[in-house]
Amino acid sequence: MAQFQWLNVSESSGGGALGVIFSVAFFRGLDPAEVVRRFSRGENSGQESDFGGLDDKAYEFVNETDGGDGGGYVGVFKVGEWCVAIEPHGWMVTLHEVVTELSRGCEVLAVTRHDYAAEHSFEYAIDGTVVTGYRLRHPHERYGSDPDRLNGFMQELGMGLDKPEDEAAWDAAWEENYDTAVPRGFALAAKVTGVQFRPDMLDRPMLVGPILEK
Repeated sequence: MAQFQWLNVSESSGGGALGVIFSVAFFRGLDPAEVVRRFSRGENSGQESDFGGLDDKAYEFVNETDGGDGGGYVGVFKVGEWCVAIEPHGWMVTLHEVVTELSRGCEVLAVTRHDYAAEHSFEYAIDGTVVTGYRLRHPHERYGSDPDRLNGFMQELGMGLDKPEDEAAWDAAWEENYDTAVPRGFALAAKVTGVQFRPDMLDRPMLVGPILEK
């Protein structure tokens, strides 16, 4: 999982390229413009930009809204048969009511890192239904229409899938998952999608558009 440690840099060490609050989603069955349209509820098909432009827009949005509404923007680019959507400073894509809507007629896998008021999370949805989801530090608490669907991959990554039976086991599970949760979440995403989210992907051109809520 060393290749995903760049997504796990602590705030005291600078937070890394994406900081300590961000989401990354993988879409199969849509092109980048359609992904942007879904985030913007049909209002916007995106403007060509780069990660710097995306991050600037998100930073301005955070300053205007005091950070309580996420980053407000998403950047999308194509990788093979998947689109990758980056949501700096945001967590909207892993909200249940959002990911189910985004996944209608397609497949979406999303991972959120959130070091503050929320928790790191993973959502895998197909055609409007969450198939498997879990909080990244709690792989033993899975949910969805098929919560065990990814168990084989999760076990390959060393995740403990059985619910701890006593306080000592809970403490051990927390210790085991605390620092490894985010890299393991992105490693699991790579196993499902075949896309390894790498730092050089931030150098790619992308379509940038707003995230509009209902």
